[in-house]
Amino acid sequence: MAKCAFLGLGVMGFPMAGHLQAAGHSVTVYNRTATKAIAWADAHGGGFAKSPREAAMGADFVFCCVGNDDDLRSVTLGPDGAFAGMNTGSIFVDHTTVSAIVTRELAEMAAGLEIGFVDAPVSGGQAGAESGQLGIMCGGDMSHYSRAEPVMQTYAKACVLIGDSGAGQLTKMVNQICIAGLVQGLSEGLNFAQKAGLDGEKVVDVIAHGAAGSWQMSNRYKTMLADEFDFGFAVDWMRKDLGICIEEAEKNGADLPVTKLVDKFYADVQALGGGRWDTSSLIRRLNKRG
Repeated sequence: MAKCAFLGLGVMGFPMAGHLQAAGHSVTVYNRTATKAIAWADAHGGGFAKSPREAAMGADFVFCCVGNDDDLRSVTLGPDGAFAGMNTGSIFVDHTTVSAIVTRELAEMAAGLEIGFVDAPVSGGQAGAESGQLGIMCGGDMSHYSRAEPVMQTYAKACVLIGDSGAGQLTKMVNQICIAGLVQGLSEGLNFAQKAGLDGEKVVDVIAHGAAGSWQMSNRYKTMLADEFDFGFAVDWMRKDLGICIEEAEKNGADLPVTKLVDKFYADVQALGGGRWDTSSLIRRLNKRG
């Protein structure tokens, strides 16, 4: 069993850290809002720290799941950052969805401190984090990944090393690009069914078993038809992720016409006041339009 730190206790980090503690690892958590760290410790029996550095001191692995590039830098760098407290030979595992730029930047800094670094963004949403069934796409050195992988398995359905530092984040971009077009297509299909006077549930009961079937269809169609979006992965976070995808595509020459269009549609959802709605709320934009 390992000594672990976990930085960031949002809807993903809170249950992920809980799985580590339940598996027998010794976990100390840090959260910017200290009351959430205290609540986690009360719920799971682990410890909490007042700074990332304090949480990371003596840890074999430091896991992180925060909001964006700036948040990641804030918990890793500086006198109170995790890197300042980590021992030589320990490993930092970043589950945040961030740019490949900050990933490579921090991986290089970690290497200079003789600290391992694995970028390991996840897919599966809040439900996957709570059930311990996340897909984890990783980038980094094989020796670092091999040490961290058995620990990550406590909340993983699949965990794969894709390539060098940044490869995990690039793979997460592929994930978000694929989801964006899929959710828009599902929204259009369900909206069409409603406009045509069809029973949406009966329609999905048939087409979900064919080529149109997807995780989004199976898990979101009922709430989409019911116009309910107060759960799941927020539109604000999806726009952050799609912005990363679009920025990276401008560098590598990839063409993302559908992704760019869906990003604009999510901006429309934000204008409706839906920044915290689930990403399946794209259908509400269509309903509002007529």
